[in-house]
Amino acid sequence: MPFIGNQPALSYTSFAKQDFTTSATTSYTLDNPVTNENEIALFINFVRQEPTTAYTASGTSLTLTSATSASDDMYCVFLGKAVQTVNPPSGSVGTAQIADLAVTSGKLASGVLPTNTPSFLAYASSNQTVGHESWTKVTLGTELFDTDSAFASNKFTVPTGEGGKYWFNGCVNAFAGANNLQRILMRLYKNGSGFAYLSSNDWNNQAYRDQETATGSTIIDLSAGDYIELYIWFSHASSGNTTIVGSSATEFLTKLSGYKIIE
Repeated sequence: MPFIGNQPALSYTSFAKQDFTTSATTSYTLDNPVTNENEIALFINFVRQEPTTAYTASGTSLTLTSATSASDDMYCVFLGKAVQTVNPPSGSVGTAQIADLAVTSGKLASGVLPTNTPSFLAYASSNQTVGHESWTKVTLGTELFDTDSAFASNKFTVPTGEGGKYWFNGCVNAFAGANNLQRILMRLYKNGSGFAYLSSNDWNNQAYRDQETATGSTIIDLSAGDYIELYIWFSHASSGNTTIVGSSATEFLTKLSGYKIIE
């Protein structure tokens, strides 16, 4: 039938229900007042009772023709208390009822959005001596942050249930003195074995360096229990030692950081 105005919204109907604790009596109290017995559907032991014949009701008083026993199961549905609303009943909307990409971040409560965690940043707070052309694990003794307590003993271990793709960034500042620094290699070790190179600096055909910084990043697919360590390799012009330079929390001359990527 034609009408003037906006299209009416769909309405949803739900009925109030009351469960009774039964005993050997014919009198009970209703949660909601009614005009008469026809406004409720009464069930005893899952059998619907006939209004007027089996029970009468007025206001909040419910009177049975025959007394119940303590073992009976009795409940009623308030037919006169049907509530119509343009909102669907609680629990009636699932994933299938929501269109793809229909929910924006502005409609989500704080804390619902995913975060790039686990995440951490650990740095060297003191110097470390490394021999000539020898792969050496970098000592990262101080943590700036570690969201899941996953960084310990100079390594990051993927927590249970947090497998996935991770981004890592490494940075090492090295000092050899007197133009002795010829080459720096930096890589990540996965589960104790060399895995991904982050940086390769080579000055064999140029003037050697006194001090230089190697830095680089990569993305790795990891499983729970996998662990990552930062390793360094130096070539010294006199086959001597090279110093990894430690720093404060505001400089991060030597560090390893990482976080899980949201997929």
